[in-house]
Formats: sequence, structure tokens, C-alpha cells
Amino acid sequence: MIAVANNRIIIKQGDITEEKTDAIVNPANSLLRHGGGAARAIAVKGGPIIQQQSNEIIKRIGSLPVGKAVVTDAGNLPCKFVIHTVGPQWGEGDEPRKLKKAILSVLTMAELYNLRSVSMPAVSSGVFGFPKPLCAQILLETAVEFLKQEDIDLQEIVMCNRDDETYQIFLQQEEILLNKLKQAKM
Repeated sequence: MIAVANNRIIIKQGDITEEKTDAIVNPANSLLRHGGGAARAIAVKGGPIIQQQSNEIIKRIGSLPVGKAVVTDAGNLPCKFVIHTVGPQWGEGDEPRKLKKAILSVLTMAELYNLRSVSMPAVSSGVFGFPKPLCAQILLETAVEFLKQEDIDLQEIVMCNRDDETYQIFLQQEEILLNKLKQAKM
């Protein structure tokens, strides 16, 4: 666990669709078609409302650009909302900046919705091919940076990944970040 002021970042292994935080994050594509991976699992378990609301959003905005986020209801999921974000595909250029922007969009959306907790997987590290260690580093550093701001009500960010490899990579990156934070205080 990483403590930031009165807030915390937790690394856990588990199924994102079972998270009881206020919201979970869907690593979406730009048309919010939830056909594979975590997006499909979220849409299937949450029920048709997630895809219906996603379709309505796309009708209004055309597509969701990389780095942006939108919110739908969670349907049958144990959380209240699903925050959909489009991370970068590895090889498209400027991927680290784009991933950081996507995560900041998610956390800002959580704050705007007055949420206390959010769970997110390793956005872009699946079919989008983002290297898992760099993904974990960016997600953790961005979460710490966000929670250090004044007047943030978001209390808990959970990095939740199903597979052991990604979970272990997040634990390694957590240790590296904790050491950096310790060094900075000295």
C-alpha cells in the first residue's frame, strides 16, 4: 500500500468486475464497443445498460479520443459507475504521455462525481500492447501525483489485475516508487 496524505493506493489481484469501490475503470476502445478482454467482462457482468449508455455517448460525441474518459452506470456490477477510458496503443507515438492523460482523466472524473474509491486495471497493457512495467509505473506515479493535490476527496485507488504476472509487476513498481518517495523525503 502507498499512503498519500490521508489517501491510499492498493495493489491487489482479483476480478475487476467484483470490485466494490464506487467505480471501476474500463480500458475501452474509442467507439466504446465492449467486445473483448476486460471491457467485455465488464459489459457482460454489468448487463446491457453499459453498452446502451456507451452507444448513446458515441452517438453524441462521435468517438472517445485517446486520453479522455466518460462515465456510465454500472448495471449489475457491485460498483456505482464504470469510468471508460481509451489508453494508447503501443507504437502509435507518445504513449507514456497519453497513458498518463488517460489515468488523470479517470481520476478527475472520479473526483467530479464525488467518488471516494476507484478500481482500475493495467490500462493499455493487454491487446493495446503497452509494456506492463512501464504501464504500472505510470499508473502508480500518476495516482500519487493526483492524490497529492489539495482538496482531493478521492480516498482510495485500487490497482486490480486478474493475472499473476501483472499483479507481480505492480508490486515491483510499488516497491520502486516507495523507495523513490522515501529518498525524496530525506
